[in-house]
Amino acid sequence: MRRWQVMKRLLPMLAIFSLLLAGCGREDLSVLRPQGPVAQGQYDLIKLSISIMLVVLLIVFAISAYVIIKFRRKPEHNSMPEQVEGNFKLEVIWTVIPLILVLVLAVPTVKEVFAFGDDHANDKNAIQVKVTSHQYWWEFEYPQYGITAAQDLIIPTNKNIAFELKTADVIHSFWVPSLSGKMDTNPAGTINRFSFSAPKEGVYRGKCAELCGPSHGFMEFKVKSVSPESFEKWTAAIKAPMVAIEDKALAETFKNQCLTCHAVGDQGTAVGPNLTGIGSRESVASILLNSETNDEGNPVVDNLKEWLHDPQAVKPGNKMPSPKDLGLTDAEIDGIAEYLANYKLVY
Repeated sequence: MRRWQVMKRLLPMLAIFSLLLAGCGREDLSVLRPQGPVAQGQYDLIKLSISIMLVVLLIVFAISAYVIIKFRRKPEHNSMPEQVEGNFKLEVIWTVIPLILVLVLAVPTVKEVFAFGDDHANDKNAIQVKVTSHQYWWEFEYPQYGITAAQDLIIPTNKNIAFELKTADVIHSFWVPSLSGKMDTNPAGTINRFSFSAPKEGVYRGKCAELCGPSHGFMEFKVKSVSPESFEKWTAAIKAPMVAIEDKALAETFKNQCLTCHAVGDQGTAVGPNLTGIGSRESVASILLNSETNDEGNPVVDNLKEWLHDPQAVKPGNKMPSPKDLGLTDAEIDGIAEYLANYKLVY
């Protein structure tokens, strides 16, 4: 088959796929739609690198086309053409030009690398957050406020967030594509530090970027950027005493079966994720999106019931025991799901 016939068939397919892929992506999960200064700097570096590569590509192809056309072999050419190996000027040119390009790219690269590594750990105005990764959930401790949250990272706008990252088990990687690059959470007591900020209010999706087990793809978290006033309300609300369950029998079951691993308000043990205000979070088990009004998720009570009735079906390999294996009835599980769904923080 002739080459032009192959290209004739491939080009329409490439055009269709380009249009389809151009519609992919979202602001809260794309390095190409930066929503913060760190991500913007990295995006600018991507554009600079691609621009340099395109310029080099165009020049090389232009020179190649010129040489192919200008010095192509003609019918009257029967002798060996003049050899130009060892041309000192040409060797200097194709040595110096790449060095200049490397320097042009190296300066902003080094600048962004150091900016990304600035942890603001000693900045009194920064919000300190200790991140601990688990299979397969994220824990966020705010030492300045004496609180611990899970899955939803609440931050104030226009504030540097100084992160201290570690893992409770295997290697994970903390990544919020629209706000910053990746940073690993390493075992053996190794601590990594970095910072980012979010100028605009909004919800940004975070991911684990290191293969960490069968539910690696489900190990998400949300970064929720709110006004400084809302952030202060949230820190106060999450420290409020636990709202009691009215049904005494269900309250006893919740205390004996749930609070032995989870904290709610001022009650319980923080072995698993803190459940305070889970009804107002963006998701359940990080992957079941909560929504009362659109098709992007389900009501939080439905997500909680789905999770509690069969945790392994939602997130295979997670370490939460099934409530049914602990002896809870379907009615008790539904009752706990409804209680947690109504446990919301106003901020």
